[in-house]
Amino acid sequence: MQTTLKLFLCLVLLITVSCNKAKHQTLAEHTNEQHWSYEGETAPIHWAEIEKNSDCNGHHQSPINIIHKDVDSVRINNDLKVLYNPSTLIKEVENNGHSIQFDFEQGDSINYKGKTFYLKQIHFHEPSEHRINGMIYPIEMHLVHASKKGELAVLAVLGEEGEESQLFEFFESFLPLENGAVKDIHQKIDLSSLFLEDKHYYSYGGSLTTPPCSENVNWIVFKEPIVLSVEEVLKLKNNMPINNYRNEQALNGRIVNYHY
Repeated sequence: MQTTLKLFLCLVLLITVSCNKAKHQTLAEHTNEQHWSYEGETAPIHWAEIEKNSDCNGHHQSPINIIHKDVDSVRINNDLKVLYNPSTLIKEVENNGHSIQFDFEQGDSINYKGKTFYLKQIHFHEPSEHRINGMIYPIEMHLVHASKKGELAVLAVLGEEGEESQLFEFFESFLPLENGAVKDIHQKIDLSSLFLEDKHYYSYGGSLTTPPCSENVNWIVFKEPIVLSVEEVLKLKNNMPINNYRNEQALNGRIVNYHY
């Protein structure tokens, strides 16, 4: 009788351990499945649900649709100084599963409203995330800068199809790149060819357009697009998720300034 009881208790313990293990595996698998993406149940519309500790349901989110007639127009002053030089080095390129991202070594920077922001990385969205008067562009390039205090300033450059771009030819010379792959570069790049200091731009306070959607971003969206070829657009597109853009977010009373 005592032996039978011991066997019964051992069986119960074994079943309990197995069930708990299976439960934890199921929870882990479920958690892995819930990583944000651009489609299905983990698409942008669900980010606030699956990214619990994020700002994705905040009131100062990005991107936005910029309606030109509603902006506050101001003369271009010294708010933005683009301090790019030809000796800056690209450190590496990565396919992070969400975009193609080029990371930079310290060199290029901008001065915005009296603060210095250092260029950290460039990545791409197809089609564009920001809209101007409802117009969606084939591509949007984000040049992400950070201050020493962790504040962010992102230059958003829209792209339209036309002539071939030498800059994009250089970027794409390191492609294709498989999902998760990283490639060392350590080569010079001259971003002054973008001529950003000559362009009109919109500015507003917003967020990252990917989780955690942090609302500490100074957005500078250039009105005039750059030009690149259809082939260059498609090559980038083939190395990224289809439609890797976030949907338009509500302005919620924010002021958009137009610098001309």
